[in-house]
Amino acid sequence: MASIDAGRRALSVEDAFDHALQALSIPSGVVVALAYSGGVDSSVLLDLAVAYARGRDIRLHAFHIHHGLSAHADAWLAHCRQMCAARDVPFDTRRIDLQPSDGSVEEAARIARYAALGELCREYGASWLLTAHHQDDQAETVLLQLLRGAGVAGLSGMDAANTAPSLLGSADLTMARPLLRAARTDIERYAQAHAIAHVEDESNADARYARNAVRLQVMPILAQLFPGFQQRFARTAGHAQSAQRLLIALGRQDLLRCRQGACLLLSEVEKLDADRIDNLLRYWFGEQGMRMPSAAWLAEMRSQLLNAKEDAQLCVTHPDCHIRRHRDRVFLTPRHAGDRDAEAGKTGPRTFTWMGERSMAFPAFGGTLHFDPVAGDDAGFDAQWLRQQSVWIRYRSGGERIKPAANRPTRSVKYHYQALDIPSWERPSLPFVGTGDTLLFAAGIGMDCHRLTVQGERVALRWQAGSGGKDEN
Repeated sequence: MASIDAGRRALSVEDAFDHALQALSIPSGVVVALAYSGGVDSSVLLDLAVAYARGRDIRLHAFHIHHGLSAHADAWLAHCRQMCAARDVPFDTRRIDLQPSDGSVEEAARIARYAALGELCREYGASWLLTAHHQDDQAETVLLQLLRGAGVAGLSGMDAANTAPSLLGSADLTMARPLLRAARTDIERYAQAHAIAHVEDESNADARYARNAVRLQVMPILAQLFPGFQQRFARTAGHAQSAQRLLIALGRQDLLRCRQGACLLLSEVEKLDADRIDNLLRYWFGEQGMRMPSAAWLAEMRSQLLNAKEDAQLCVTHPDCHIRRHRDRVFLTPRHAGDRDAEAGKTGPRTFTWMGERSMAFPAFGGTLHFDPVAGDDAGFDAQWLRQQSVWIRYRSGGERIKPAANRPTRSVKYHYQALDIPSWERPSLPFVGTGDTLLFAAGIGMDCHRLTVQGERVALRWQAGSGGKDEN
């Protein structure tokens, strides 16, 4: 995640905006979007951004998200459209239908809002999205994360600029907060001094929402007891951001040392202490786009991974994946991987005729069978003979045997799986290809040598899992 230091002290609104945009170095000629709710914060941001964009050949767009939660939502939309028209700023909007799965309207609105903003940015080619978060928002975020028992990443609060692919749907879109060093009171004074019209969202006064409760009931008391606490909270967030960057750098180094292909080598992981192992796993999960587990879950998983016997079929379930151990290696596999035995049992054999295609997709088996031309002295199946066969593809039924090379004995498929160190959970999804009673090819092992030839037009069979996954020769 790219980030820019949010700074330590509150600045005037104009200085905060100017310093932030200087640090961002937004090039001329690009499209910059602005999240415009119509409230005082985003209205001030719009006023500042309009002057900045016009002086630098930046194409500014304002996007409004209509949540439909308030009876005044249509009026807010009309107000935002009117304000943008008066400033000659291109405007667009999205209406979202909130369907909170866990009863949290606040979180559902946040997720849907950012997803809609990301769609609008992609539609208009915007590479930057400006939001009106300010220093008081940062203080609220840090306090809420502290109350939730968050770690260093949570206490980092909001970056002045970062990418958020999981929220916005794109890694090429940078979300910037140019007012993050400005205080709310200064923003309100700026709006009053410049006669900036804005709307008031009545939901901001609803203390049933956690953030509103903190803003309305907790923050005023803190302001009385600890004047200027917002700046100190922002400074704490800056310290946490610095510490988080160090943890990310350490996690990257440890992952390079412990990784082998798509898995981790336990022999290398075990050389680290418990804290570094947890940091490594968090970094690994983050790299794979997985949700961060709790500290308790992480400690339990670490204990199971390190203490399980070498031949144990260990599988730890995560909301987004399975964590599996196979001998000295740790894998992240899709959640459905544990159901492959059942799926294989439901998928019966399929017969087909090869007409000379370079590849044939078999969605029921989760991959593509390739027919690669063979040249020189390499062996392959006689292409003319193969076109005349009724070919089948199926999953393992038990008892299959294969001879990969003339100078090697015929062995059971299970023997080859073990010799090739293929994890047990991958085996049920590896299909077989043959004709009549003859096995021609086993994914993960290779071709049977009995029907191979080095003469004439020849093809070699190759299996590729998924739409672009690894080959299983």
